[in-house]
Amino acid sequence: MNWHGLIICFFSGAFAANAVPHFVTGMAGDRFPTPFASPPGRGLSSPRVNVLWGLCNILACYALFRLGHVWNGGLVAQAAFFAGVALLSVFSSGHFAKRQR
Repeated sequence: MNWHGLIICFFSGAFAANAVPHFVTGMAGDRFPTPFASPPGRGLSSPRVNVLWGLCNILACYALFRLGHVWNGGLVAQAAFFAGVALLSVFSSGHFAKRQR
């Protein structure tokens, strides 16, 4: 697998990780920051906006997942996907922990 394929796999995982909190929080009826809030990424968006933003992230994840051949690209492609999930998850946990203090 070439380097740009690995980057595609990585970002597929990052979009997957980003979809989860937006989609779940929105479905629970709670407000959560999105790029569309005021100020972007810090203000709270409505549950509906979060569900829609989560769905957009799922679509981006799926498109990149297919484009990057994550499923049949071998262990390296799957590791790149997992690295995207892991890195964005760890970053987000730290970011939102600071916001709640």
